[in-house]
Amino acid sequence: MTTDAPVLYTNPMSRGRIARWMLEETGCRYRVELLAYGAGMKAPAFLALNPMGKVPTLVHGDAVVTETAAICAYLAQAFPDAGLLPEDAASARAAYFRWLFFAAGPVEAAVTAKSLGLLAPAERAQMAGYGSFEQMVDTLERAVSDAAPWITGARFTAADVYVGSQVAWGQMFKSLPARPAFAAYVERLQARPAWQRANAADDAAMPSPA
Repeated sequence: MTTDAPVLYTNPMSRGRIARWMLEETGCRYRVELLAYGAGMKAPAFLALNPMGKVPTLVHGDAVVTETAAICAYLAQAFPDAGLLPEDAASARAAYFRWLFFAAGPVEAAVTAKSLGLLAPAERAQMAGYGSFEQMVDTLERAVSDAAPWITGARFTAADVYVGSQVAWGQMFKSLPARPAFAAYVERLQARPAWQRANAADDAAMPSPA
């Protein structure tokens, strides 16, 4: 594994906030490159790293990682001493992968579809990976309710960074219904010093109001 410091290409008004939080959880030294929407993310040099022209994008030595859930999983593996991987128990590993990919797949897809008014009609819900929006929310609530106190059990992992960010944003922007289990989970997450450091850094990087 490279000893180079990771470089995060991000924007404080993006999912890059999740990646910065994950970096803070690792405790590693890292560098941030802020990109503006539009020309900044479509510049040839950045498109050579990420042809989608989107943030976050992580560069770590020769490795380029895109997709926020993948960045979280990669960093947990790259910095194992941070303890952000699940315990060796099969049940913990299963929960880690299950909910990390559930949040990146059904949760992300259903929330986006609902915000765009493009949810699958009931008679075609079986064709959508998320089933119905309500089914997705109920499943996510059960996962968070069962967290003791974290998704894989006693150990906080990269899955909590990603799942927790989806839940926190859903509560903030009201794209997920307000439920006590969601509120309690977010409260535990936001008490973490790494979350507070990352949030403060991204808030400070926000553009000044015109």
